[in-house]
Amino acid sequence: MRISEINRTTKETDISLSICLEGGEVSVSTGIGFFDHMLTAMFFYSGFGAKVTVKGDLYVDGHHTVEDTGIVLGKSVREALGDKKGIRRFASAYIPMDEALCFTALDFSGRAFNVYDAPMPQEMIGSYEACLTEEFMRAFAVNAGLTLHQKCIYGSNAHHITEALFKSLGVAMKDAVEVVDDKVVSTKGALE
Repeated sequence: MRISEINRTTKETDISLSICLEGGEVSVSTGIGFFDHMLTAMFFYSGFGAKVTVKGDLYVDGHHTVEDTGIVLGKSVREALGDKKGIRRFASAYIPMDEALCFTALDFSGRAFNVYDAPMPQEMIGSYEACLTEEFMRAFAVNAGLTLHQKCIYGSNAHHITEALFKSLGVAMKDAVEVVDDKVVSTKGALE
């Protein structure tokens, strides 16, 4: 089983996160309702089992909670993947959400890089600052060792755009982490 459990405590957040790449129940509690909804959707479409509990300094704002969750989730996925033996590695997905269409392409290469092109038409989605989606994606990619490209092709509603980005990430991850071979899928023989 490809699993990982990480606990991380700082002066800004206290995070307990466990994942199983083979599936299982999903439970998310971050104190930010919309962010819980996005993570739950992402885990559902990735096929991962996950338990995420975050206590953050929400009296400041949601930034530390969202970014630190990305950090811990990235580290957890990286740990669960181990040497990445046999995974497909590359994947991409287009996801429509009403008027919005978003795209994710990724590579579990071990080389962290994030390209994010998804302007948000509204600043707030409930109590969630729309700009935090980019912060989450960057933190996740850097700590997972993931090359992650995301683009909103078009859309006029920040809720729909954000949801399409998280769902497309989930769909792409599901394909990328699938074991399809008995060796590391790299001409170098390693994904680091």
